[in-house]
Amino acid sequence: MADAEGRLALRVTPGARIEGIELGEGRVLVKVRARPQDGAANAAVLALLAEALGTAPSRLHLLRGATGREKLVQLD
Repeated sequence: MADAEGRLALRVTPGARIEGIELGEGRVLVKVRARPQDGAANAAVLALLAEALGTAPSRLHLLRGATGREKLVQLD
């Protein structure tokens, strides 16, 4: 799902009942329990994605979408 430059397109659902990651139409669907307040949902997304990829959260960088549901994450 990552492009040639190591970027992943995400669609995030904050405040979900169950956390999880699914593959969608050309992007990854991420559901987190954290509410979108003070960056809590973004941090939860990066932590959940890092766990699923088996990498450290510090190797993931949010490129676009800090305040929206559509996000672009760079994998180092």
